[in-house]
Amino acid sequence: MRCVQCGSLKDKVLDSRSSKDGTTIRRRRECLKCGYRYTTYEQIERTELRVVKRDGARESLNREKLMGGLIKACEKRPVSMERLDRAVEEILTDLHKDHLSEVPSASIGAKVMDKLHQIDPVAYVRYVSVYRQFENVNEFIAEIQSLSRRSARDTFQRRLFKE
Repeated sequence: MRCVQCGSLKDKVLDSRSSKDGTTIRRRRECLKCGYRYTTYEQIERTELRVVKRDGARESLNREKLMGGLIKACEKRPVSMERLDRAVEEILTDLHKDHLSEVPSASIGAKVMDKLHQIDPVAYVRYVSVYRQFENVNEFIAEIQSLSRRSARDTFQRRLFKE
């Protein structure tokens, strides 16, 4: 690994930890030249998925773009970066399981909405408002009402898992 401070290729690994799901290894490193400490992540290289957009255009699935959307939705909300990183990893794992080489953008949007619904209701409404291109307040109100109806239905089930 190249040190981000001095560019040296000589470092030592101070600590290695596996993620909870076992798909990523986090390594703390120290540059032997300047002493700077930094973190690297190692993960399994998957076959590249291509996103099929609504207009038929195709592009590579970009993990950073997916993470950026989640970060934007959760801005100023009590959601940790670790939780968002885990959500992105779960979404990518699901997409790789469900699709061979191409995935419709609608599938990605649906999986992101499901994850945000589990993580934070405000972030969920923010994401949905952009994804579905809400144009007036009534659409926000309808989505929030459907969200509260859904959570009222799930009350017993949620209680089972929280205790």
